[in-house]
Formats: sequence, structure tokens, C-alpha cells
Amino acid sequence: MTLGPIEMLVLGFPGSKFSGGILPELERLVGAGTIIDAMVMIKSEDGDLDILEIAQIPDSYEMAALAALIDNVNGMLSEDDLIVFADELSPGESAAVLVFEHTWFKPLRDEILDSGGVVLADTRVPGFVVEEILLELAESE
Repeated sequence: MTLGPIEMLVLGFPGSKFSGGILPELERLVGAGTIIDAMVMIKSEDGDLDILEIAQIPDSYEMAALAALIDNVNGMLSEDDLIVFADELSPGESAAVLVFEHTWFKPLRDEILDSGGVVLADTRVPGFVVEEILLELAESE
């Protein structure tokens, strides 16, 4: 299996309040093959850290269904990958860690390679930077 560019996204949930409202969109992205792995970090009030596979989250039918879909790429994430983000969590907070593939890029990448080209750089511009630039452009007009 050839994968396109892969990115990891860490989403924080202060107070570990997760309503499940994002599950339908996550399920759609998993079904489309865009999200290829996910894990959850939960920091207890006393600072202990639990790192769980989606399937290990107790009492959640929605998470079990999502875990069954995510299981198609096993082991992309490990506890070692996530432990570096543990300090970002305050006691009582949780985070979902998603690994996703830029599936839109695969056909273009293949054509670039077939044409003798190479990808020289791959840089991510954070959303807040884009917003600042757009605001500056709007103010300068």
C-alpha cells in the first residue's frame, strides 16, 4: 500500500468534555480512508496519564464502531508517539490524536513522479497564520 503525505493532529478537550458531536464527521473521514489511525490520551485530576486505543474506551458504542473502521491501518500510532504531547494536557483534560492521509495529493504526486518531478518541500501553514494574513490583506485594501 502506498500512502500519501501523512499528518498527525492533536485535539484537546478541556475538562475531558467530549459530546460525541464530531463522531459522524470522524466516521465519514475514516470511511473515506482519510483518517487512518487514532488514539486518546486522558490525564486524570491527579496527573496520571492513560493512553488508549479507540476500542479501549469503555461504554461507547459510537467509539467501538469508529474503532472497527480505524483498525484498517494498525499500529501507525504508539504510546511513544503520544507521550511527547502529555505535558500539553492539564489534569482533567483529554486529547484525541488523529493520523490522517492527504489522500487528495496521491494522484497528483504520482503524476509528478511519472513526469520526473520531485517534491522539494512540504510545509504546513497553521490556520491562525492564514487568518492573520487574510486579515492584513483585507485591512490593506
